[in-house]
Amino acid sequence: MSNVLHIPSYLSAEHLGPWETFLVQIDRVEPHLAAELRPLVPILTRPMRALIVNVPIRLDNGEMAHFEGYRVQHNLSRGPGKGGIRFHPRVTLSEVMALSAWMTVKNAVVNVPFGGAKGGVRVDPKNLSPAELERLTRRYTSEIHILLGQDKDIPAPDINTNEQVMAWVMDTYSMNEGRTAMGVVTGKPVGLGGSLGRKDATGRGVFVSTVEAARRLGLEIAGAKVAIQGFGNVGDAAARCFADAGARVVALQDDSGSIANPGGFDVRAVKAWRLEHGALTGAPGAESISADDFWATDADILVAAALENQITAANARQIRARLITEGANGPTTPEADLILQDRGITVIPDVLANSGGVTVSYFEWVQDISAFFWSEEEINARLERIMREAFTAVWEAARQKGISLRTAAFVLGCERVLMAHKLRGLYP
Repeated sequence: MSNVLHIPSYLSAEHLGPWETFLVQIDRVEPHLAAELRPLVPILTRPMRALIVNVPIRLDNGEMAHFEGYRVQHNLSRGPGKGGIRFHPRVTLSEVMALSAWMTVKNAVVNVPFGGAKGGVRVDPKNLSPAELERLTRRYTSEIHILLGQDKDIPAPDINTNEQVMAWVMDTYSMNEGRTAMGVVTGKPVGLGGSLGRKDATGRGVFVSTVEAARRLGLEIAGAKVAIQGFGNVGDAAARCFADAGARVVALQDDSGSIANPGGFDVRAVKAWRLEHGALTGAPGAESISADDFWATDADILVAAALENQITAANARQIRARLITEGANGPTTPEADLILQDRGITVIPDVLANSGGVTVSYFEWVQDISAFFWSEEEINARLERIMREAFTAVWEAARQKGISLRTAAFVLGCERVLMAHKLRGLYP
């Protein structure tokens, strides 16, 4: 029976959202798992723990506002929960559940000793003052405090959160505990135990995994045309890596609009323009294009580094790239995935491609616990080695079993999680 039919009572069967995408992925991977592990698959189809909290704060005008917050721990068989916190007006419990599940698989794919977790607050931080944002962060942290700890659950930045937000999370947790606990979050400022190289780690991992795939496909990175959806931390870092390697970034898209330049952008100049003007449109050398035209860009490589469900059945046939790298979590719907497979387009799945962030988060956690910090060169070298090893393992599994990279990554990750569960046994 399909895992999609096993729906928890607190979700609507008619509106499963991103959680349905994860369940479909589990359905597709289950036949390829080791026979001894298949009976354990239901452990993956239910989150271990889901906390919904009210987050009341006092606004600057004296009024009280209430926001809905979540923290979900999907699976802790391989270690403490690890996953970011996003502030977004449309975040839902289903979304956070799916994100926590993808973190479970992602951490297992790169073989770091973490389980999967994720958090979120339904809020548009653009509508809050800095003081209101701080109060929101601290109140949310206090509400989910019972789940947190450097050996229990370790948050990190995600959409609309950054190192300052992580500093507030760490300080709030530390004040409530009565001790400084740097290891309770990652993605902190370097001055508070953050790791060098963490900010660009996800984008760098996207670049490294793309290089590995391109090499196997006979695609030269130097001179390759790259389109990038999403121009936040991940898209920006990836764009700089591609540009420095001689690739041409020919199209960019974020929530402010879509731009193209067949000759390639000066990505650093575009970033400076975006920061100054709040939009991509009007950037040096930029031609404005429609959101639909972005997907039809003449590019060799497409990096999807925005939100979930961006590549759909409606636009998958327009894509001209030979290689798609998922810098975001869940950017491709299951229907689109099948279309891309039929068209012979290689997709590097999110659980592999964007795992650079959690890998360096692991490094940060280790450094905090040991109180011994590494150089950025050492961190980048360790990151690239782990990403290459993980990519090779997934690529070989896909080749040997005749399956997609996504299915191969899920096979590798899910088998590691389920084996850990089997070895630990069922309590009581």
